[in-house]
Amino acid sequence: MQPFFCHSLAHAATALVRVLAGLCLWPAVVWAAEPSEVAPLTLPGAQAFLYKAQADWELRLHVVSPAGLQPTDRRTAVLAFFGGGWSSGTPERSIGWARWAASQGMVGIAADYRTRQRFQTTPEASISDGRSALAWVAAHAAELGVDPHKIVVMGSSAGAHVAAWTAVTQGAPWPDEQPRSTLPAALMLVSPVTDTKAGGYGGPARFGDSPARALAASVTDHLGPGVAPTLVFHAVQDKTVPYANSEAFCAAMRAQQNRCTLVTFSEGGHTFYAQSQGGAQALATIYAEMQAFIESLGLWPAL
Repeated sequence: MQPFFCHSLAHAATALVRVLAGLCLWPAVVWAAEPSEVAPLTLPGAQAFLYKAQADWELRLHVVSPAGLQPTDRRTAVLAFFGGGWSSGTPERSIGWARWAASQGMVGIAADYRTRQRFQTTPEASISDGRSALAWVAAHAAELGVDPHKIVVMGSSAGAHVAAWTAVTQGAPWPDEQPRSTLPAALMLVSPVTDTKAGGYGGPARFGDSPARALAASVTDHLGPGVAPTLVFHAVQDKTVPYANSEAFCAAMRAQQNRCTLVTFSEGGHTFYAQSQGGAQALATIYAEMQAFIESLGLWPAL
């Protein structure tokens, strides 16, 4: 299984027309009121649902249902976001997480969100879309066979940053596009971007050379009490996102009386879990730890 490292350029041809007029000018958004199924991209075994759209762009959730799912079921869901530095990537990178979840009796969902290369947007747009995706899943939980109170949100790298912001209620580095009504039941973060200041990933350069914007988007600097229980995976040799950032993040979580477990890997870099880099055993460890974590929260499906 390769859950996240398949690259797609399917939408690159339309990227030039997806221009955001200024860093803080956000177009009116059309919210998908019903879970109308649309044609999937290239994600076998998944159904694609439109969840957010504007005149010249659309965002979809790719849903993998477990075998035997009944219309009356209310299963745990795992909502996954791909990595790519808020710049690249598609749900092809995160569909593996969704397929794993479905194989374990949960509803797996790989979410698309706006990135710079395809949509000419900023990290704030990515963050906003993450919250929108969670809100849509919760609003349409019954149609998807999901319990709206049992949505686990996860992501890798910058996708973990998007995931983490679905659980943070302190601060708002973007203009919210709809009222906040949903929080995740848990977070699972792989090689996560949690600090976006100069000492973390990206720094002000990724935010228009604005230290204020970089600080506003830094998860660790906006933690308060009541953040969902969190499981973090990180390799000490990560040269892209400092391992120390995850240590600081978990320390800040615990200081606010939030549960945070850091699983450390001594070998490998930022993508230590990629099978292409000999990470099969690391990936197996991640899956085992995720199962134990979800079970500890009483969210593992009883089949």
